[in-house]
Amino acid sequence: MSIKFEKVGYTYSPDSPLEKLGLQDVSFELQDGSFTAIVGHTGSGKSTLMQHFNALLKPTVGQIEIADTLITPETTNKQLKNLRRHVSLVFQFPEAQLFENTVLDDIAFGPKNFGYSEEKAKESAQFWLTRVGLPSEIGERSPFELSGGQMRRVAIAGVMAYEPDILCLDEPAAGLDPRARQQMMNLFVDYQKEGHTVILVTHNMDDVVNYADDVLVMENGRLIKHDSPAEVFQNPEWLRQHYLEEPKASLFASQLHNFSFTKQPLTKSDLIKELEQNIKG
Repeated sequence: MSIKFEKVGYTYSPDSPLEKLGLQDVSFELQDGSFTAIVGHTGSGKSTLMQHFNALLKPTVGQIEIADTLITPETTNKQLKNLRRHVSLVFQFPEAQLFENTVLDDIAFGPKNFGYSEEKAKESAQFWLTRVGLPSEIGERSPFELSGGQMRRVAIAGVMAYEPDILCLDEPAAGLDPRARQQMMNLFVDYQKEGHTVILVTHNMDDVVNYADDVLVMENGRLIKHDSPAEVFQNPEWLRQHYLEEPKASLFASQLHNFSFTKQPLTKSDLIKELEQNIKG
């Protein structure tokens, strides 16, 4: 179930004083089962692009092929229910979307909305409650009694409970402590390994090099680079020109003037291997 954007453009509030270009001439193809990161400085078009994957926003020009659905400016909302069964979007701070009386009811809402029986929806809710690292006994509690981090997990479980083929995540770990962030990212990687496609908007370049196998770099609503993390981060000067940070391992390596690296280390494990080779001579 590959994803293909062809010359996609999007304009906010067209033909009004508030008209603003959100995307310009964006074309790319993502392979089924990939883990893709979308990066770029604030205002680059990352979230606008993300909202096109499940047609929350529809292109002003161009077309998108995703989940056996063709999306054009003429596509109606009535034609999109099947798409949203296969493509799900987790917003930044998704806990703001919780609304049911109990945790389990909130997680089960998505599955029931897409045709699961009451029994199967509850079963899926129980499974995903523990899958996101929460104890089963909180299932009957109100989600609004939970901590912020627990609410975030409940909201993410609610999106994953109907197991969409394509999971889109807009800064899902924002505001979480390092341990919780690691747990969330491991969850998404495991989901990919089970045969799903994962698309992640992030400002954290360590997440990109540690988890993604494909990167889209956005700037001023345009796609300026589509490549592997190794290629995107190979030139620190190019990153600075486009207001992108280096991964921590790469920054640290650049300060080690007495060491010679065969390639720029991007991850902690890369850096350790390169240092060991230098020490061995």
